[in-house]
Amino acid sequence: MTTEKDARPNADQSKATPPVDVKLARAELAETLDAIEYKLNVPKRTAEKVERLRKENPLALVAIAVTAAAAVAGAVWLIVRGTRK
Repeated sequence: MTTEKDARPNADQSKATPPVDVKLARAELAETLDAIEYKLNVPKRTAEKVERLRKENPLALVAIAVTAAAAVAGAVWLIVRGTRK
């Protein structure tokens, strides 16, 4: 026969202080959510990569910027050329 104490294994613990395993689970969940938030924050990660590239290899950053500008200019030129014919 089970007693009321057997039916509620946490009856002796205070409701104000959760068990250690719950605290650990909450901490792990918080870390996981922080990692997911960081992973999905593309603008922040891109800014970090650009800043790191600027410090480590500024010439490569200039080359990337010039290449991107040339690609945009080429695309605009092709669009204008295609609409004029």
